[in-house]
Amino acid sequence: MRARIVDAFAEQPFTGNPAGVVLLGDSGWPEDVLMRQVASELNLPMTAFAHPLGYDPDADWALRWFMPLKEERLCGHATLAVAHALAEDGVAGHVRFRTLAGILSTHAASDRTITLDFPAAELDEAPLPEGLPQALGAEPVRAWRTGALRDLVVELADEASVRAAAPDLAAISTLNQRGDIRGLTITALSDPGRSYDFVSRFFSPNDGQGEDAVTGSAHTALAPLWAERLGRTELTAFQASERTGRLGLVVKGDRVHISGRAVTVLDGQLQLDR
Repeated sequence: MRARIVDAFAEQPFTGNPAGVVLLGDSGWPEDVLMRQVASELNLPMTAFAHPLGYDPDADWALRWFMPLKEERLCGHATLAVAHALAEDGVAGHVRFRTLAGILSTHAASDRTITLDFPAAELDEAPLPEGLPQALGAEPVRAWRTGALRDLVVELADEASVRAAAPDLAAISTLNQRGDIRGLTITALSDPGRSYDFVSRFFSPNDGQGEDAVTGSAHTALAPLWAERLGRTELTAFQASERTGRLGLVVKGDRVHISGRAVTVLDGQLQLDR
């Protein structure tokens, strides 16, 4: 079984968000327990498995995402990583994936840019949860729930507040469990003169990750939020994690196009038959 490690939303190795990529043959899925074991062995934020579909008029490949602890319903950076791996193997252009989140599509351009076509998340302003300032180590301004995405998006006063936030991950884990929250995003408008429009960070300690490096799925909520605020549909985002990542965003009605590049940093063979 061939496995790759791909840094997504990255221009060079060891930046962006790493994902495992396992492209399978047309015989379908192996046992779920094996996919979880592979994800645990690679020990990355996400490992994506995909196999071609020869019988589905709506999709070209089936795609699933596994964390070391569980299967995920939607993942942006690992989808970008799969599209990058397919392009390396000669499957470029438009690819449609059947997933737990519905049909998702990607496009690989000749300059290596991958664009994801994802559904925009719902945004409903919500009260600030009790204990949120202490959990974040920062003072929140407003908060939104994101429907089926199950994230809590929290606006802070400025970019410096986002970068300087020192969250208590145990407290965030408790808050997320209490509110049935997948992950907590903090965000703010960028400082004047930046080459991006807004900044964010994402925390999901219940998934065993702590802080995520670059979270494509979170931007299905952040893109429409900041597009409405700034009065335009094309934006550039910067996720201010330790590894950092830059995302191009276009809001098109109820869809969000998320663009970035990727770099393969490891390509090898899993020895499973010994």
